[in-house]
Amino acid sequence: MEHSYLIIFAILVGCLASTVPVFLALFFTGTIGLVYGIGIDPQIVIEVLYRSMDKFALIVVLFFILCGNIMTKGSIVEKLIKVANVLVGFLPGGLAIAGVLACGFFGAISGSTVATVVAIGGFMIPALIENNYDEKFTVGLMTTAPILGVIIPPSIAMILYSMVSNDQLEALFLTGFIPGLMIILAMSFYTYIVCKKAGMKRRERPSINEALMVLKEGSWALFLPILIFGGIYSGLFTANEAAVVACFYAFFVETCIHRDMKITDIKPVVVSSAITSATLLIIVAGASVFGEYLTFEQIPGKIASIVVANISSPWVFLLSVNILLLFIGMFMDIISATLILTPIFLPLLDRFGISTLHFGLLMTINLGIGYCTPPLGVSLYISGTIANKNLVYVSRAVMPFILIQIGILLLLTFFPDIVLLLPRLIYG
Repeated sequence: MEHSYLIIFAILVGCLASTVPVFLALFFTGTIGLVYGIGIDPQIVIEVLYRSMDKFALIVVLFFILCGNIMTKGSIVEKLIKVANVLVGFLPGGLAIAGVLACGFFGAISGSTVATVVAIGGFMIPALIENNYDEKFTVGLMTTAPILGVIIPPSIAMILYSMVSNDQLEALFLTGFIPGLMIILAMSFYTYIVCKKAGMKRRERPSINEALMVLKEGSWALFLPILIFGGIYSGLFTANEAAVVACFYAFFVETCIHRDMKITDIKPVVVSSAITSATLLIIVAGASVFGEYLTFEQIPGKIASIVVANISSPWVFLLSVNILLLFIGMFMDIISATLILTPIFLPLLDRFGISTLHFGLLMTINLGIGYCTPPLGVSLYISGTIANKNLVYVSRAVMPFILIQIGILLLLTFFPDIVLLLPRLIYG
């Protein structure tokens, strides 16, 4: 039986190494394991595919993807950057700090790191270089700051984690606010120090009238995250309903208020969002077949027994998992990794008395950092395209910022009360 596990693992690794798409690698490996390894009726595989996509929680992903695309197409992104700039732009390195804040603002709406890199990085990297910021520093900052897109709620990765772990989504969202704020403050402080040492010129502090004008112009954009979280935590609507409300609000603002989005733009945005969502769904479907194989073979439980027999401390376990997830994040996207690894780790959490909410946040940050690590970090390639730099250059540029994020990750690992403070205050 143990040999069959090795064969299935070898097939999975071989498929991934030969650049077979992730969803196909998971689907074929799971199907071979179920049909030929266990002897399950192939019809079961079809039922698993259907059940995996017939989940109401996936609707929220579709609408948050659509909301992010609407904002990218319209002018909400530009207005969020202007607001961030008027708040901190007068500090040394103010424009760069504004870029970090803008990533936080955009992440509080889109739920996606990739969308944040494209929307904010695409605007800020040329702007920072044009304003005489060091090119390597600029690329590193605007490649890593968009990790806030999956940490600050709503987060697509957290939605998928809650779907597998059965955690309350609203409570899981609450775990991301304080860590997100910590990352914003840490990266902003580092930016302030670097730019001050470099002798960057400060821009003049805006007058009260100028600040009020920018805030007024960006008020419709700023109200969007307030609408989402105010509605969720006041009980006015659920997270799924919040995503739909956010889409309609963004459509209304861009077409009727800002008027930067034409009626003819709606169809391409919807189609693009549908394609992205369909891509996500087929990954979910492929991962579900592989997950079904793991369940039939009781592999998560067996792994849990082995780990518990060799590790007695929950802190050693969490540190080991952090290292493992950071390594996995170098090669696998956050969606696939979340769907595959969560069922494996959940039994271990019970054995060590670790909160699933705490672990969900740690997993999200770990795999989020993977967006910025070679060889397959998507953010590296996007930023490299924007700045016209190769992978090696971008990989070196991100290192100081990744170390900052790993430092915060370790702090959150060993002080879970920081992560669980808001869920405990709201839900007890």
